[in-house]
Amino acid sequence: MVDHLPNLSELSAGDKDGLIVRLFAAVEDLQARVTLLESENQELRAENQRLRSENQELRGKLAKNSQNSSKPPSTDGYKKPKPKSLRKSSGKKSGGQQGHTGTRLERVEQPDHTIIHPITNCQECGHSLKQSPATGHRRRQVIDLPPLKLEVTEHQVELKSCPHCKCQNEASFPTEAKTSVQYGSRIKSLLVYLNQYQLLPYERTVQLVEDLFSRTISQGTLSAWNTACFEDLESTEESIRQAILASEVVHFDETGIRKQGKLHWLHTASTEQLTSYGLHARRGKEAMDELGILEHYTGYAVHDHWKSYFLFSCEHALCNAHHLRELTYLAEQENLDWAKSMIALLLEAKKASESMPENCLAEDSVELASISLRYDGLLDKGLAQDIPPPAAKPKTKKRGRPKQSKAKNLLDRLRDFKDQVLAFLVHPRVPFDNNQGERDIRMAKLKQKISGCFRGPDGGEIFSRIRGYISTLRKNDLNILDGIQSAFDKSPILPAIVTAAE
Repeated sequence: MVDHLPNLSELSAGDKDGLIVRLFAAVEDLQARVTLLESENQELRAENQRLRSENQELRGKLAKNSQNSSKPPSTDGYKKPKPKSLRKSSGKKSGGQQGHTGTRLERVEQPDHTIIHPITNCQECGHSLKQSPATGHRRRQVIDLPPLKLEVTEHQVELKSCPHCKCQNEASFPTEAKTSVQYGSRIKSLLVYLNQYQLLPYERTVQLVEDLFSRTISQGTLSAWNTACFEDLESTEESIRQAILASEVVHFDETGIRKQGKLHWLHTASTEQLTSYGLHARRGKEAMDELGILEHYTGYAVHDHWKSYFLFSCEHALCNAHHLRELTYLAEQENLDWAKSMIALLLEAKKASESMPENCLAEDSVELASISLRYDGLLDKGLAQDIPPPAAKPKTKKRGRPKQSKAKNLLDRLRDFKDQVLAFLVHPRVPFDNNQGERDIRMAKLKQKISGCFRGPDGGEIFSRIRGYISTLRKNDLNILDGIQSAFDKSPILPAIVTAAE
């Protein structure tokens, strides 16, 4: 590089040529330095952009909770978010409303036991009242459990000898008395109820029997009773499945649960009155085919946006509770105006459909057309805002599509599946969300919290069938203990909706 230029008039021709050569060399050196700095600047910009994106993604993960994503409430830990319900206040005070008929303990007319408490002396003068008749009684009742014990019923069959042919005849024992000593269907149904419905683990269930009845029942015996109930409910499970196939709208969902240390998936198909569960090692179409509902179903399937559901030819409706949670995240964490407006629009549409006599809008109504136009306008606004910054070309080409932002993914889904998102507006029985399916699947996470996993090879299948039957009984206000006992008696109780489908 040339530090300073001499007086050109004092230089000879040779010195001038040397100076020119040095000047050209200095220019080339400066150009190389500029090129190097530009390259380093571009790399630093790309790295800065990558770090900014990574930082934003990590902040987004930390900000996610059960109210702005599909994460379950159990993952919120001790830092639970403040309640932010999207529903507006009704203006009513909490508790029972005016005109609400409360309940309380009432005295019974015919008590099981009556104890007379006599008075022997006058409280004023001390005179004996033993021989004086009572002029009346005041009553108080105590409602309590009787002493708990197991009753033993002995069955005796007659033995008779025929006086004519001398044949020795013996009467038949009832079906519940198959061996010399056995437990009856009521104690079996109680323990299956505690284990399968109340989710009491095996060890605690048998311990409860010992504490209450002073009887020792092994865990193996309880397992055998669960298996017997499972086998007795085989045809009942199929009847429930057929009734679900005949339903106009069915909710579908699935959740992970462990069986013998490996991840499996508990699938549910349910309505307001019916529930069917199935456990499978897969989550997608293979499992859904084996469970045998979606491949034959022709009504409306309500579910989240798990792609496997769209492989079936039935009608589809998407859960808008999922959309509201994702929109809440975009509104709170990325401050996107279109997301806030879309939340308001979906809630307005829900309110509009619920206010109609048939719980939906007419397909040619002005209100439906207005909601549809505003919906499209918000999508256009969101797509126009979500223009990613120019990224540096990667040194190595990656396979697949470039990664999109969360906002773009949601916008694409709301645009491409608009009819499924707004299905609740035009079909009277399609709900706004998939809360029914989520409620029916939620108990599986509680089961996993308590017991960890299904340790036996058939425990998950046994649980799925019995729990589906119990849930169906519960939804139809039928007594669960009576239902399980009826299964042991080979005549399971069925709700009217199931028998009608048969």
